[in-house]
Amino acid sequence: MAAVEVPANLQLTAVDGQTRTMDEWLITFQMLGVVLDPFTYESSWILETAGRVLENYRGASVRSCFIVTGTIEEAKQFCGPWVDRVLVYADPDRAFVKAAELEALPALFHLRQNRQFGGIAQGWQPEDWRALTHQVARERRWSHPVIPAAGDPAAYQGSPALGSPV
Repeated sequence: MAAVEVPANLQLTAVDGQTRTMDEWLITFQMLGVVLDPFTYESSWILETAGRVLENYRGASVRSCFIVTGTIEEAKQFCGPWVDRVLVYADPDRAFVKAAELEALPALFHLRQNRQFGGIAQGWQPEDWRALTHQVARERRWSHPVIPAAGDPAAYQGSPALGSPV
């Protein structure tokens, strides 16, 4: 089971080098994000789909983002052109993953300005992602993306959120 909220002092670093606490990142907008592990097939399979889903909320009163469990350079390399289209954070120590108590990646999450989760969908389960994005669309009075869409992968459980044991 995932966490109810994240700590106020939890820090995230954007790939442009800006580091801020969750309270600072959430000061203006809620957050809708996808957590990805750049070292797994499971996350690479969903990158384009996740980007499409996040881009749907461009212009909505929600900050769309990727949180990548790697360094800034690894996040840039993994996300490629998405770093110019969606906000990307690096989480090399998986601090966000631990604070959110995630079990599987990829994970779609909605984080409200009070740092409480509006919902989390772990792994790629299109029905769960669809339900969560519909909820965000209703709350933000925005359109929702089509999930699944042509070309999206088949459902899968995802990989361990804390990475594989070394």
